[in-house]
Amino acid sequence: MKGDRVEVVVDTSGDTRTYEVEATRAGRRVEVAHGRGLVEVSEVTRGGTPVRTARFMAARVVALVEHPAPRHAAEDDDETVTPLRVSA
Repeated sequence: MKGDRVEVVVDTSGDTRTYEVEATRAGRRVEVAHGRGLVEVSEVTRGGTPVRTARFMAARVVALVEHPAPRHAAEDDDETVTPLRVSA
Protein backbone atom coordinates (compact mmCIF):
# COMPACT_ATOMS: atom_id res chain seq x y z
CA MET A 1 0.00 0.00 0.00
CA LYS A 2 1.07 3.59 -0.49
CA GLY A 3 3.36 4.54 2.36
CA ASP A 4 4.78 1.06 2.94
CA ARG A 5 8.56 1.21 2.99
CA VAL A 6 11.56 -1.02 3.52
CA GLU A 7 14.78 0.24 5.05
CA VAL A 8 18.01 -1.63 4.23
CA VAL A 9 21.22 -1.06 6.21
CA VAL A 10 24.33 -2.16 4.31
CA ASP A 11 27.92 -2.58 5.57
CA THR A 12 30.35 -0.58 3.42
CA SER A 13 33.78 -1.57 4.79
CA GLY A 14 33.74 -0.08 8.26
CA ASP A 15 30.77 2.23 7.70
CA THR A 16 27.07 1.66 7.09
CA ARG A 17 24.71 3.16 4.53
CA THR A 18 20.93 3.18 4.71
CA TYR A 19 18.68 2.79 1.68
CA GLU A 20 14.89 3.08 1.56
CA VAL A 21 12.40 1.79 -0.99
CA GLU A 22 8.88 3.17 -0.60
CA ALA A 23 5.55 2.50 -2.32
CA THR A 24 4.99 5.93 -3.88
CA ARG A 25 1.50 5.58 -5.38
CA ALA A 26 -1.81 4.08 -4.38
CA GLY A 27 -2.06 0.38 -5.19
CA ARG A 28 1.67 -0.23 -5.15
CA ARG A 29 3.45 -2.37 -2.60
CA VAL A 30 7.02 -3.20 -1.60
CA GLU A 31 8.21 -6.80 -1.87
CA VAL A 32 11.40 -8.37 -0.50
CA ALA A 33 13.03 -11.43 -2.05
CA HIS A 34 16.30 -13.13 -1.21
CA GLY A 35 18.29 -15.95 -2.69
CA ARG A 36 21.62 -16.84 -4.31
CA GLY A 37 23.48 -14.29 -2.20
CA LEU A 38 21.24 -11.34 -3.13
CA VAL A 39 18.54 -9.39 -1.35
CA GLU A 40 16.11 -7.72 -3.74
CA VAL A 41 13.64 -5.01 -2.69
CA SER A 42 11.07 -3.99 -5.33
CA GLU A 43 8.21 -1.53 -5.63
CA VAL A 44 5.49 -3.48 -7.46
CA THR A 45 2.22 -2.44 -9.12
CA ARG A 46 -1.12 -4.19 -8.53
CA GLY A 47 -0.49 -6.36 -11.59
CA GLY A 48 2.90 -7.49 -10.31
CA THR A 49 5.10 -5.40 -12.61
CA PRO A 50 8.22 -4.12 -10.81
CA VAL A 51 8.61 -0.33 -11.01
CA ARG A 52 11.86 0.09 -9.07
CA THR A 53 14.24 -2.56 -7.81
CA ALA A 54 17.22 -2.37 -5.46
CA ARG A 55 19.65 -5.30 -5.16
CA PHE A 56 22.15 -5.84 -2.36
CA MET A 57 24.71 -8.53 -1.62
CA ALA A 58 23.23 -10.60 1.22
CA ALA A 59 26.61 -10.83 2.99
CA ARG A 60 26.69 -7.02 3.27
CA VAL A 61 23.13 -6.50 4.55
CA VAL A 62 23.23 -5.67 8.27
CA ALA A 63 19.51 -5.03 8.78
CA LEU A 64 16.32 -5.08 6.76
CA VAL A 65 13.37 -3.32 8.38
CA GLU A 66 9.84 -3.27 6.98
CA HIS A 67 7.70 -0.26 7.92
CA PRO A 68 4.02 -0.78 7.07
CA ALA A 69 1.94 2.28 6.26
CA PRO A 70 -0.28 3.49 9.09
CA ARG A 71 -3.69 1.91 8.73
CA HIS A 72 -7.04 3.62 9.22
CA ALA A 73 -7.77 4.03 12.92
CA ALA A 74 -11.31 3.70 14.29
CA GLU A 75 -13.20 6.99 14.35
CA ASP A 76 -15.21 8.18 17.34
CA ASP A 77 -18.52 7.72 15.50
CA ASP A 78 -17.76 4.17 14.28
CA GLU A 79 -20.15 1.56 15.58
CA THR A 80 -18.81 -1.24 17.70
CA VAL A 81 -19.04 -4.61 16.01
CA THR A 82 -20.60 -7.43 17.98
CA PRO A 83 -19.06 -10.86 17.37
CA LEU A 84 -21.16 -13.53 15.68
CA ARG A 85 -22.60 -16.15 17.98
CA VAL A 86 -22.44 -19.81 17.15
CA SER A 87 -25.82 -21.45 17.63
CA ALA A 88 -25.91 -24.83 19.29
